[in-house]
Amino acid sequence: MDNASDRGKKHSAETFAAELRRRIEARVTGYEAGAKLPTLREFVANEEGVARGVAEKAIDRLRAEGLIESRRGSGSYVRASRIPRTSPGRLSPKQWGHGLSIQAHDAANPPKAVDVEVGDVVPPTHVAEALGVPPGEVVLLRYRRYVRDRRSVQLATAYLPTELTRGTRIEHTDTGPGGTFARLDEQGFGPTRFVERVISRAPTPAEIDGQEGREGLGLRREGGLVFEITRFAYAGDRCVEVSLMVLDAEAYELVYAFPAEV
Repeated sequence: MDNASDRGKKHSAETFAAELRRRIEARVTGYEAGAKLPTLREFVANEEGVARGVAEKAIDRLRAEGLIESRRGSGSYVRASRIPRTSPGRLSPKQWGHGLSIQAHDAANPPKAVDVEVGDVVPPTHVAEALGVPPGEVVLLRYRRYVRDRRSVQLATAYLPTELTRGTRIEHTDTGPGGTFARLDEQGFGPTRFVERVISRAPTPAEIDGQEGREGLGLRREGGLVFEITRFAYAGDRCVEVSLMVLDAEAYELVYAFPAEV
């Protein structure tokens, strides 16, 4: 310990968690935001009076408090600032209508889209119903994985009617300034309202590990949570896009700003 009075003292999970909390809040070297913490073995070897079980429980406690995040196969880290996902501002025409990305509204260092996939698929039944597409008819799928600081933070799959995408940049991996909504607007179908449904849940194995050649979020298997967001974009009364998003709940903060009267 870096406090001489603690030498020779055996720690409980509570007292060791308090010491780690103090270091994080004081930004002691090695405990700054984003810093990787020692392993359990290193804590036992280098911290006076700390057993493996004590260190493990202390880390679990600080993780539950939101001070620490664990990345499967990588270790535990002091939590960096969460990504604020601010709605409805991020979806405003003032954003995409001026050639800006939705993600750029969220933070100065926004997540970047990687592993972009575009192609025709038969959508899930509830997506087809929302889009007004007959059962079995194909729609355009746009899949993205979002990364921030080399960490996967979001998986997103958007579905759009092919009659609105054929021959447009929506069918390209790079949809151009303002993204998909700007391209829809050029056809007279710019979104005029949105509905988002949000739940929190445990991640599926595919979301953790990936599947069919896609990378997953790399979350820890026990205790990890995701936000599942289903967004419906409407141009007037017509649903023009359904987007299914899975966000690492340890990486995001959902912020909603709206008037008292609507």
